[in-house]
Parts: sequence; structure tokens; C-alpha cells
Amino acid sequence: VQLQASGGGLVQPGGSLRLSCVAHGFTLNFSAIGWFRQVPGKEREGVSCLSSLNDITYDSDSVKGRFTVFRDAAANTVYLQMDNLTPDDTAVYYCGAHLTRSSSYALCNNGPTDWGRGTLVTVSS
Repeated sequence: VQLQASGGGLVQPGGSLRLSCVAHGFTLNFSAIGWFRQVPGKEREGVSCLSSLNDITYDSDSVKGRFTVFRDAAANTVYLQMDNLTPDDTAVYYCGAHLTRSSSYALCNNGPTDWGRGTLVTVSS
């Protein structure tokens, strides 16, 4: 099982960025999948998660209305579209999957079984 995240970078406040996470070794459709972020000194936070099979989403209050998680089943890839970014969104972003849990809420709040490597997002002018 391997998750490869990419797409991080420097963006100005109010800008947009799209992160990608390609899954290898398992089928994304059958797993809850989502995005987490961490800043130094703080715990890793579940940001946006997607349930298995029926694509029910869960978004944390801090990103609701600005971030959208979605998957491309054919590409076995999950994306995080981030709009109207603020400096508070600066963090290392990780994708994570739970191979036996289906709920997006449970994934974001209890964590995954498998993590990808992080990608840094910096929001600054």
C-alpha cells in the first residue's frame, strides 16, 4: 500500500491550489480516503475526508465551504481543491486511507491506517 501526495507550493492569500494523492496497491473506491494537515507544535488535523463507495464527505469547520475533496476512480487518485486560502492554511498536508473503515467522519476524526508522505502548502504574500 502506497500513497503519493503532490501539488503543494507557495500561494498568495485568497489563491487556490489543488493537491493530488495517487494510491498504489489498493483500490481507492473501497477505502475511506482523506486529507490531513499538521503545523509544528500541533496535532495532525483531519481536514477533508471521503467515505468509501458512496462519496459522503466530511469537512472540518476550519475549511468548510473552501476545500473540496473528490476522487477519480479511473486514476485511483484523490484530490483536494483548496480555494480562498489564508495564512492559517499553511501546513504540511498528508493524504491518508483507512482500508477497513468506510466513514468519512470516522476517518477524519480517528485517523487512517496508511499515510502518504506530506506536501508543504505555504500561504503567504
